[in-house]
Amino acid sequence: MSRAAPAGLDAAEAASRLALHGPNELAARERGGWLTLVGGVVREPMFMLLIGASAVYFLLGDLEEAIVLGASIGVVVLITLYQERKSERALEALRDLSSPRALVVRDGMQVRIAGREVVPGDIVLLREGDRVPADARVLEASDLTVDESLLTGESVPVRKRAAAGDEAGPFAPGGGTGPCAPGGGTGPFAPGGDDLPFVFSGALVSAGHATVEVVSTGARTQLGLIGGALQGVAAAPTPLQQETARFVRQFALLGAVLCAIVVLLSALTRGGWLEGLLSGLTLAMAVLPEEFPVVLTVFLALGAWRISRSGVLTRHMPAIETLGAASVLCVDKTGTLTQNRMQLARLAASDGTLVTVEAAAGALPETVHEVLEFAALASEPDPFDPMDRAIRDVADAALERTGQLHRDWSLVHEYSLSSDLLSHSHGWRTPDGGRFVVAAKGAPEAIAELCRLPAAERDAMLAQVGTLGAEGLRVLGVAGARHEGAAWPESQRGFHFNYLGLVAMVDPLRPTVGRAIAECTSAGIRVVMITGDYPVTASAIARAAGLPNAGDVVTGPQLAAMSDAELAA
Repeated sequence: MSRAAPAGLDAAEAASRLALHGPNELAARERGGWLTLVGGVVREPMFMLLIGASAVYFLLGDLEEAIVLGASIGVVVLITLYQERKSERALEALRDLSSPRALVVRDGMQVRIAGREVVPGDIVLLREGDRVPADARVLEASDLTVDESLLTGESVPVRKRAAAGDEAGPFAPGGGTGPCAPGGGTGPFAPGGDDLPFVFSGALVSAGHATVEVVSTGARTQLGLIGGALQGVAAAPTPLQQETARFVRQFALLGAVLCAIVVLLSALTRGGWLEGLLSGLTLAMAVLPEEFPVVLTVFLALGAWRISRSGVLTRHMPAIETLGAASVLCVDKTGTLTQNRMQLARLAASDGTLVTVEAAAGALPETVHEVLEFAALASEPDPFDPMDRAIRDVADAALERTGQLHRDWSLVHEYSLSSDLLSHSHGWRTPDGGRFVVAAKGAPEAIAELCRLPAAERDAMLAQVGTLGAEGLRVLGVAGARHEGAAWPESQRGFHFNYLGLVAMVDPLRPTVGRAIAECTSAGIRVVMITGDYPVTASAIARAAGLPNAGDVVTGPQLAAMSDAELAA
């Protein structure tokens, strides 16, 4: 049952809430200007040693040495500031992408505004390809699927549904009363999983459309909470910084002791305190390794420059030295090991034929043509959904000369996916207009129900689904039916579907992953994959990537239950 179209906020109320809650953007990391950066640089122990040495040379009247050391200080500071500013500018540009434009209802009219101007209580209209501007409750949805990989690591889009009246209270200025209220993040509607009534900031609408009501904006969104937690992490000194500080203290103490000894001996044997003091300072300066700060900084800057040529930012130069000391590398799966896109990997016909699409190189056997034909007919004609795009791409290449693409057919009826039947169907009219063809694809269990498969055939199909799923593949069933007459059934269950087969998709690995992991392993670095994906899928991806011990999976609840000692082990 459709709800009345919401009128949205009026301009005055929107302005009031914007002033109350602030802009809908992630808080920038507080940083000072040039003086703050310079102060941070010169407070390093080695820099203080360099400055102290230059000052002593100046007091002793050795202007040449003082000027050389002073120039070294300037070079080191300039190199450090250049690298810091370069990284900060790139990070600022990336942060700007987190505030997309949004189509909202204001004063009863649809207007497109900057994402930073979205406020709690706004009615936002979402379509395929839109980036969700804030955490919001779903009021109405049609075939809505959302890619939440930015938050969960799961590359497969998840279904969304409209919220029931008792699942979330009305918006209340100053906080919200629903289970996804600002400042939350631990309630029953955290990101991840199908059939949840909330969408989250930063997610991408991959299919369908929806009307949503904003609940949280800016730093109070799930994405903002992650950013806030990261900002609260204090950077610990690197091993090199710790060793350098100890090194400086030891040499400073040694220089001071030697200086005192020389002064005392000179005073006792010659009676000249001034000559003794100058001799002691000269000996102390000879002991101090003032070249070390210059050499270390230049080498770290060169390292940062070299890896920047590979597209990697170095936010703090001291991090360069820790790369060589790394023993464990923790990496994300989606978008890091994988390409964060879907690719058709297998086609299985109802007669048992199983074809690997990549191995077939476009020349698919005729036994799977019908599966691919109806999978394409059940997909959107101009798809944005990654799975629909993957099916269409292969169909366009493999069925071009078979007459099974049906570009002259007309889409006349559509059945949406629902929570009680996870299947989507398209009704097509043929050019002669005398008959209609219905194509369905969806969860294998739903397709088995639509086709009314006998128990033995259903079990065989689900066994094949389990085998493909163990390889890390996302599996969909495909079915087809004929229809005659002007009246369309109310439900997909009104057709006599024939089971045609399965399509299986994968988020492919990046081409360089296998070699990179092999290099890490040979260098003694243990690689750990971190993902929000299902354990079976994660294990399959780990095996494909060449990770040792790919079957050793630790889930989130298991990790949370570990003691500190168990976690360290």
